[in-house]
Amino acid sequence: MLVITLCSLFFARLGYTFACIVCGNLPCKSENMFDRKFLLITGIAMCLAASLPAQEKKAKKGDEKGDSKTENASGQAAKPAGLQWANRDMTYHGKGYDIMDSAYYPKFRSKQYHQYMEHQEAFPPKPRNMWEVGVGGGTFNVIGNIPSVMLWSKGGGGLSVNVRKSIGYIFSLRMQYIYGVAKNMDYQKTYGYDGPYTRFGYVPAQLATGAISANPIYRSTRMESSMLNLDMMFNAGNISFHRDRNKLAFFGYLGLGGLAYKTWANSLNDKFEKYDFNTIVKKPDEKPKNVRKELRSGMDKSYETPAQNTGNTKVLDKKTLSFAPSIGFGAQYKFNKQFNIQLEERFVFPRDPWLDGTRFGPMLGTQVSSGRTNDAVNYFSVSINYNIKYKKSVEPLYWMNPLDHGYNELSYPRHMILPNPVLPDKDEDGVTDQFDKCPKTPAGIKVDANGCPLDTDHDGVPDYLDKQLITPTECQPVDADGVGNCPCPDGCRDIVGNGNDKTDKRNPCGTIGACTLLFPESSKKINKGMDLQLATMAGQMQANPLCKVVITGGGSGSKAKEQRSWEHVNAIIEHMGDKYSIPRDRFIFKYGDSDNENMVQCRPADVDEPGDANVPPPHPDIK
Repeated sequence: MLVITLCSLFFARLGYTFACIVCGNLPCKSENMFDRKFLLITGIAMCLAASLPAQEKKAKKGDEKGDSKTENASGQAAKPAGLQWANRDMTYHGKGYDIMDSAYYPKFRSKQYHQYMEHQEAFPPKPRNMWEVGVGGGTFNVIGNIPSVMLWSKGGGGLSVNVRKSIGYIFSLRMQYIYGVAKNMDYQKTYGYDGPYTRFGYVPAQLATGAISANPIYRSTRMESSMLNLDMMFNAGNISFHRDRNKLAFFGYLGLGGLAYKTWANSLNDKFEKYDFNTIVKKPDEKPKNVRKELRSGMDKSYETPAQNTGNTKVLDKKTLSFAPSIGFGAQYKFNKQFNIQLEERFVFPRDPWLDGTRFGPMLGTQVSSGRTNDAVNYFSVSINYNIKYKKSVEPLYWMNPLDHGYNELSYPRHMILPNPVLPDKDEDGVTDQFDKCPKTPAGIKVDANGCPLDTDHDGVPDYLDKQLITPTECQPVDADGVGNCPCPDGCRDIVGNGNDKTDKRNPCGTIGACTLLFPESSKKINKGMDLQLATMAGQMQANPLCKVVITGGGSGSKAKEQRSWEHVNAIIEHMGDKYSIPRDRFIFKYGDSDNENMVQCRPADVDEPGDANVPPPHPDIK
């Protein structure tokens, strides 16, 4: 930041030198005017620049504080909530404006907005942005043949008003009106001068003869002017790759305008007689400020005589009108989105040598100087600017960082087209490796919600290896084949048959497998994974028309859990009837088991096992 400040001050000094070269062929001697202004600009710019490291430090401290709050127990930074692929967080996280908010755009840009939102156009439209208006004041000086008097030395000053509108993020247009009064006064006597002094009996060196000697004088003039400029301004301080925005911005501009001026000379005293400068200035070799102090004491305050001019077009109370291009540069510091303060230096170059009322320059020893080719105007000002908010509009674009949207879209994608995620499932059991507790399940084996093979009787042997699919709890533990330790009744191993005879005492559901269904949280809908298991059970029940199946819902301990358990069982029975035409009376309805409230168990019914298929809801008023 210090480098930027020093560079801006270097260019300020370079601009002054350039003005001196363009406007005339003599060095600019205006009582060290620009040396003092150079120091003033240096001090103010350094104060503004010094505030930026503090802002950066504060922002960095805030970021570190925020980061510490987002770390999880393992010390790693936690991910922002809601940034899932399927459910994005649509909150705008930037510091500029929400590009996806259509209210920021005028109607004639709605087409581009819709094309952007529908991914037909990569660039969003330019938003509606505020107008800036401002008022200011400062020093106003003519850089001419007579040295200028600064404001703090009872010299001239100026006032200005301006209106500025952004064209884009770098360029903007500004209309500025300046009313200025400039005062010029010699601090060394001169023998080279012309009208109006020659009309009142003063004898310049070019008119002196052997009989008539030249009269030394000290010229004092006052120039009043009105100036209107149209400026093309450029600013690049808002484009930042490492910050969301800046509060300090530097700018430059080129201007075209007109200068209407009128200059008066203080050539006569209050009795309308010519001055005797030899009696007014007693010590002509003193410092400039002391000489001018004597001149102010000995001269009156009136500027009674119109000075010479080019005789161009007269406007605004007979003022001379001149075409006046200009250049300038400055800095702005933003307090908030509405107000900012501005320092500015403007140099105006009208093609007119009479702004200070004379063509003769200061004395070069004993020689009369021919003076400058053209005079110039310098206006250094301090302004307060206000951004006018209308409808839904953003700050002027020269304060906005155009990279805000791009960086935030990379960090928090809301509009970006993202590919569907491909989650690995090496054993292809339908449960991704991230959540699979049994990652090497053989192909074709049915698994539960954790990716582990089904174990209906919870004996530790999965169903596909279990030779006794339903082993009573009292017969466990089991052997390696899943067979319990209870003795087999006499002749049980000799029973054969298909089990479809109603007089048969064997279990007609022996060929139907058990299943475990897991409902999603707070849902009673049958998802795709559950339907696959129910389709298998439906096929087995259709192959065994005398079979009944017991559907048992988990969930006990509260009325809400019991009601949810009933709803889960009822949803399964209705699904089997609606989709697979399995009659309701082939199910035994049970609920309120102590298992997980989202889990439902299915098993073949035992021979002559009692139970109803139509069970009323326990708490129908609970939703």
